[in-house]
Amino acid sequence: MGEPLYRVAELRALEQSAQAALAPGTLMQRAGAAAAVLVAARLPEGRGRVRIVCGPGNNGGDGYVCALELARRGVDVQCVALAAAATEDARAAFARWAAAGGVTLTELPGDERCDAVVDAMFGIGMARPLGGVFLAAADWLNRQAAPVLAIDVPSGLDADRGCWVGDVAGVRAAATVTFIGAKPGLFTGDGCDAAGTVDIEPIGVAPGACAGMLLAPSDFPGLLVPRARNTHKGTYGSVAIVGGNLGMVGAPLLAARAALRLGAGRVYLDCIGAAGLRLDPQQPELMFRPLAGLDGLTACVIGCGLGEDDAARGALTAALASPCPLIIDADALNLLGADATLAQRCLARQADTVLTPHPLEAARLLGTAAATVQQDRLGHALELARRFRATVVLKGAGTVVAGVDGRYAINPTGSPALATAGTGDVLAGMIGALIGQCASPREAVHAAVWLHGAAAERFGADIGLVATDIAPLAARRLAELRARR
Repeated sequence: MGEPLYRVAELRALEQSAQAALAPGTLMQRAGAAAAVLVAARLPEGRGRVRIVCGPGNNGGDGYVCALELARRGVDVQCVALAAAATEDARAAFARWAAAGGVTLTELPGDERCDAVVDAMFGIGMARPLGGVFLAAADWLNRQAAPVLAIDVPSGLDADRGCWVGDVAGVRAAATVTFIGAKPGLFTGDGCDAAGTVDIEPIGVAPGACAGMLLAPSDFPGLLVPRARNTHKGTYGSVAIVGGNLGMVGAPLLAARAALRLGAGRVYLDCIGAAGLRLDPQQPELMFRPLAGLDGLTACVIGCGLGEDDAARGALTAALASPCPLIIDADALNLLGADATLAQRCLARQADTVLTPHPLEAARLLGTAAATVQQDRLGHALELARRFRATVVLKGAGTVVAGVDGRYAINPTGSPALATAGTGDVLAGMIGALIGQCASPREAVHAAVWLHGAAAERFGADIGLVATDIAPLAARRLAELRARR
C-alpha cells in the first residue's frame, strides 16, 4: 500500500494517544530534531546561516527545538518570534532555547545572506487566513534567495484540503518535513507548489486507521507481474471507445490508441459523427464498430469528443445500459450534469462506473463553481463518488481518486506538461485498457492515474509534451516496473 494520508482529525487522535504515554514535550522534541536534520542536510557541509520564523503555537515550539539542535551542530541560527509562545510545550521549548544563549529577534531581519530560512509559524491547526505580521513574514520568507523549509505544513495551507486558508497565499517551501504521517493537503491543489518535496517523519508515533493513501506502484500489484507466455489477445480484454461527434474524431482516437498501447487485447472505436470512418492509418489495429454490435466487452469508455446533441445523448443512454464497467469522461460528464434522467440511469447501474472529471466538469455535476471544487478537491471528489455511486478521478495537480466506500487516494506523479489538449482522453483510454488486466476496477484506475503522471515525469520537461507522447512513455514505465519485479 502507498503511504497513508491522515486528515487533521485523524492526526489529532494519533497525537493524543501517543502523548498520553510520553513525558510532556517529547513529540515536540522529536519533531524539532527531525526538522534540524532536514535543515542541516541543505546546508553546505552542515554549517551556515539559518533564520527560523516561529509562531506562537506548537509549530513555533518545533522551531525553537530545531534552532537549538542546529546551534549544537555549529550552525549560525537565530529565531524570529512575531508573537510570544502561547502553549505550555512551546513556552518550555523557547525557555530552553533562551537559556542556551539563543538569539531571538522580535522583528523580521533586513536583507542578509542566509543558507536556509525556516517556516515554523503555523501547522495543521490553521483555521484563519494569514494576516498582519504573519502574512508579512510569509512574504519575507518567499522573497529570500535561500531555500525555504517548512516545518509540518507550509503556513497558510489547509492540511486537509490543499488550498490556502481564506484564499490568502502563504509560504511556498522548497521542502517540507511533516510529522506522524502525510497530510492530503500537501499533495493536491495549492499544496503541490507550496510544500515542495515532502519528507515524512513518524517521530515514534505508531500508524493508525485512515481512509486515504498516497498512490504508489504497490497499489496495483497485479500489473507488476510479467505476462505469462501462454496467453492471447482475449486474455487482456476488449475495450470500446465511444465518442467522436462531428469534427471531434481526434479525441476518441487518442483514447483508443492509448488503450492499445497499454495492453488491451482488442480496441473498438465507435465515432458517432463519422460513420464512414473505417481505418486509422496510424493505428490500423483499431476496429471500427458501433457499440450496439459489440458483446463481451471488459470496459467501455464514453465521452471523448462525444458532443452534447441528441446523438450524444442516445450514445450515452446506450452506454449506461451496458453490463460492463463504464468510464465516463468529458462531454458525457456534462450530459450527466445537465440531464437528471441520465444521472439517475448512471446511479442505477449494476456494473462498475468510473467518472473522470476535471474541476469544471466536477462543478457542473455538483451544481457549483470550479473555484469551489478547487477549495476542497478531496471533499468534492468524495461527494461525487457518494452521489453517483462511482469511482471518481478528479483530475488536476494531485489527482484525487475517490471510492464509494469513502476511501481515497492522491496521486503524487505528474507535471505541468500534462496541461495540454487530449491528455484526459489518453487517461480515459488507459483506464479502459487496464480494467481488463487488473484484479479490480479500482486497481486499474490507480495504475492508470499513476502511470499517466509518471509518463509526464519521464518526459522530463514542463512544456513540449503532447497527448500522443503519453501512452508510449507510460507503457515503458510499466515495463520498467515489471523488469524490477
